[in-house]
Amino acid sequence: MSGADRSAAVTPGGLRESRLRAFVRVRAGGLPGAFWVLWGGSLVNRLGAMVNPFLSLYLTGVRHVPLATAGLVLAVGGIGSVISQPLGGFLADRFGRRIALTGGMLANGATLLTLGHARSLPVLVASCFVLGITLDLFRPAAQALVADAVPAADRTRAFGLLLWAVNLGFSLAMVLGGYLAAHGFGLLFWLDAGACAVFGALVWLAVPETRPAGRAPTAGGFGTVLRDRVMVAFAGIIVLYAVVFQQAFATLPLAMRATGISSGAYGAVMAVNGLVVIAAQPLIGHRLDGHDKSRVLATGFAVAAAGNALTATAASAPVYGLAVAVSTLGEILVFAVTAAVVADLAPPALRGRYNGLIGMAWGTGFLIAPVAGTRLLALGPAALWLSCAALALLAALAQLALAPALRRRSSR
Repeated sequence: MSGADRSAAVTPGGLRESRLRAFVRVRAGGLPGAFWVLWGGSLVNRLGAMVNPFLSLYLTGVRHVPLATAGLVLAVGGIGSVISQPLGGFLADRFGRRIALTGGMLANGATLLTLGHARSLPVLVASCFVLGITLDLFRPAAQALVADAVPAADRTRAFGLLLWAVNLGFSLAMVLGGYLAAHGFGLLFWLDAGACAVFGALVWLAVPETRPAGRAPTAGGFGTVLRDRVMVAFAGIIVLYAVVFQQAFATLPLAMRATGISSGAYGAVMAVNGLVVIAAQPLIGHRLDGHDKSRVLATGFAVAAAGNALTATAASAPVYGLAVAVSTLGEILVFAVTAAVVADLAPPALRGRYNGLIGMAWGTGFLIAPVAGTRLLALGPAALWLSCAALALLAALAQLALAPALRRRSSR
């Protein structure tokens, strides 16, 4: 066939199909099968993750816990979160990624069912504490699995694809969760627990163990991680951002309810988060490889600051939705790059523990967030959201100050 004949044989439909294949190949090609099982399990898990975003409404609306007390109950869950990921990181390094991830998912599901049937305040407090421990117990194992299985050059793209799956599930879960919360919370707990069980089973049945065989006697433990000053400084920056990020779950539903906006509308507003990630991440995620990670992070923190400043002006669901959309653009940058930074810093034998430390940073932020957030909200929405904007800007400046040290470590 001549060149002219071949050119004529290319139909518009064939050209579109070719472009679609190229689009998918650039963004998702070349990643191992273990990663895609983890990706699918993450999607299922987030489709069912309806309890945590509505937990403050459950405590105050269903169990009639006063606002200030609810903040303390959520803070107890934050204490559990501080423990969660260091424990998960230890389990991932000591017993393997599969045991840590599957065990964490099953424990989380059992705790959710206990919390859903709790009546008295002591049982609610105890259940929230255990929920905090089990909620992210799987996460260091999942992140270590990606670092084990995916080549360094593809990790930022892989973590971005995981973020995309999480938010695809999250956006659907928030809409359904908002509807179910408006009609009773019982089914939320069962669906969330079931999704945990499915994720754990997928990993146990279909993901091979990726932990490096053997272990050097000098590999060290958490003491080695804590002596890594660059890693500890980076974890401190993440604490600042985590306090800001967690307000979307700890205080945003309360702030919206105070202006007469329903829990269903809150679910729709939070679904904007997932929709923005679904639309934007495939367009920018693969472009982050090769860019300076600290500059990407600082940009993400600054965009989050702008989103929180916009939230301070919100008085209707559409404006809240716009503010969430802006903050989400920052989230895309932060979440895709944070895990890649940890993978750069961590020795292979300590990947679980390094991810456990960054998880402790998130947990510390989540511990601070409800206590500080509910008290700032009591002073007024502007006090809360402008404080969050200032904290995100501080994180951006700190990240730029840490950038030279991260570049030196990455170049090694």
